[in-house]
Amino acid sequence: MLRNDCSDPDVRLTLDQPSNVNLITAVSPGEIRVGERVIRTSVIIGTRDIIPDWPVASMQRIDETDIAPVLELEPEILLLGSGRQLVFPRQEIYGQVLGRNVGLEVMDTAAACRTFNILAAEGRRVAAALILD
Repeated sequence: MLRNDCSDPDVRLTLDQPSNVNLITAVSPGEIRVGERVIRTSVIIGTRDIIPDWPVASMQRIDETDIAPVLELEPEILLLGSGRQLVFPRQEIYGQVLGRNVGLEVMDTAAACRTFNILAAEGRRVAAALILD
């Protein structure tokens, strides 16, 4: 069961955690925790992989080369976290992802973290590309 205490500015996410799957345990402005690991830069998180220092600072600058590493994880669903506010990518990004038969959901980063945990706990092949701003 996922619990989210939205009254706290630092949102802690708690989930009955499968031991071999990455789950996001907390998200706050400028920081994500995966287990006990603290991440302070944009990042790609798969159920088993973490690609730190993803070089994307804003959705306006994202391009096809930025999406390639997350697609290499072979997810069935890609969650694209756009930062604190919901911002949609250029149409070319949709074409690149959908052309690989991967579902794409765009949401703010906190929502993407919560959704990642739910899908990962269900055993789905999910990856999240998360912009921290």
